[in-house]
Amino acid sequence: MRPHGRASVSVSNPRAFGICDRCGFLYNHVNLKWQYDWAGASLINKRILVCDQCLDVPQEQLRAIVVPADPMPIINARIQDYVTAESNYQTTSAPTVYDLTTGIPIPSTTNLITQDNQQLTTQPYGQPVGLEQGAVMPLNGTTHYNVQLNPLSVTSAGSTVISVTFSSPHGLQTNDQISVEGLSNNLANGFYSVTVTTATAFTYQTYSAIPSGGLLTGKTNMVTALVGLPYGYTQIPQVGP
Repeated sequence: MRPHGRASVSVSNPRAFGICDRCGFLYNHVNLKWQYDWAGASLINKRILVCDQCLDVPQEQLRAIVVPADPMPIINARIQDYVTAESNYQTTSAPTVYDLTTGIPIPSTTNLITQDNQQLTTQPYGQPVGLEQGAVMPLNGTTHYNVQLNPLSVTSAGSTVISVTFSSPHGLQTNDQISVEGLSNNLANGFYSVTVTTATAFTYQTYSAIPSGGLLTGKTNMVTALVGLPYGYTQIPQVGP
């Protein structure tokens, strides 16, 4: 017995040579193995003979997933009538309206009802996060925004309602929006919808209660604004925990 490449030669017991179909080295034919791989739910012979070093483990990702049989159906089953028993639903409470710019139909309002038939959403107040006063759009059609407001006073009575007064008519209407920066309490800064009380005064509502006192400083900057609102809302949504 003597080596011949990676095969062995025996004068008394000669064996055929064979070339590995992958690496091309010489082996004894009897030592080469068929390469199998998954195809569907069974292994198939790829019809190539390879050596031990080139023999691959069948790839499981090629193996089909065998789904078990469905369970036996129940004869004359009686199930819960979920359609009428479940009161957690979302409905459109008004006819469809169309966006004036795009013409895309949108629902005018949407009611979200919990399982105990309570309104999931109410009219919120407060400031949205992620907005900057410097990015206020200055013009929408013929309506101007980022118009400077010069309040005479900005005060809190110890609640979430902030009162703003002016020495002359401010020209705003209820649900108009403002952006305010530079107040002495940062919780009162941000973007808000206003509620007009008089021609020279309005209020807006914060999420957190502000201690009583004046909030106006020499750095206060209050301008008119316009930010997006969810469908069905007339005021900027409230934020906070």
